[in-house]
Amino acid sequence: MIMLDKMAYSSGLRYISPCVKAFTAVTTLLLCVTAHSAVISLITLAVMGGLTVYKGGACPLYYIRLYRIPLLFLVLSTFTIVVSISKEPLSEVALPLFRYYLTFKGDAFYFAGNLILTALGAVSCLYFLSLTTPVTDLLYVLDILHCPGILVELLLLVYRFIFVLYDMAAAITVSQKSRLGNKDFKTSLHAMSGMLVMLLIRALKKSNLLYDAMESRCYNGKILVLRESARASRKEIVMAAAFEAVMLGICLLLRRIS
Repeated sequence: MIMLDKMAYSSGLRYISPCVKAFTAVTTLLLCVTAHSAVISLITLAVMGGLTVYKGGACPLYYIRLYRIPLLFLVLSTFTIVVSISKEPLSEVALPLFRYYLTFKGDAFYFAGNLILTALGAVSCLYFLSLTTPVTDLLYVLDILHCPGILVELLLLVYRFIFVLYDMAAAITVSQKSRLGNKDFKTSLHAMSGMLVMLLIRALKKSNLLYDAMESRCYNGKILVLRESARASRKEIVMAAAFEAVMLGICLLLRRIS
């Protein structure tokens, strides 16, 4: 989480208008999901990845590693689409398993692969937005969209407390390791439970201290945040609109061909 935040603040696209980046990411995501085409998904992956890595300056290895978790979930979820269990072999490829058969559906491989590419294309849009735009700029976009103020403030407080909890958990973990709190599996479980209990207690204390600090600074129900987001230039708007128009044209062309 901290690495994502650092990359967002140091990105080469940091001072591009967050509204343009949000429009590009969300519109491309919707086109990728609705088109459900391998071509559109590959184009989305290439463009979003290129903008994030080459224009934004994100570390290529770290960017690739970010796909490990969603890819693992996608492979596990699509496994049930490709493989089925039946009492009789329903296709040419069937492996006996006790009294049943593991049947591999040949026509489902294309559907599963297309589903994985579509999901990865959608994830690349989210990574583009999160690795090039700080959270404060995203909250600015929500303000422009007239989202409820209480929702925006809750998102800001949750975002702030992620780092508070992470720092406390890291300090407790280092203290436990220095006392051999993880020498075996049993002690590791005991240390984990103790860490979670202390984390809850300290989080409650930190929340009270944070509210007292806000009250001492004349908190009136609205959190004011200094933002450095730039306004959208005409060039940025034209380029974003042109890219989405090209993507829409490719989607319509592929649908007409199919």
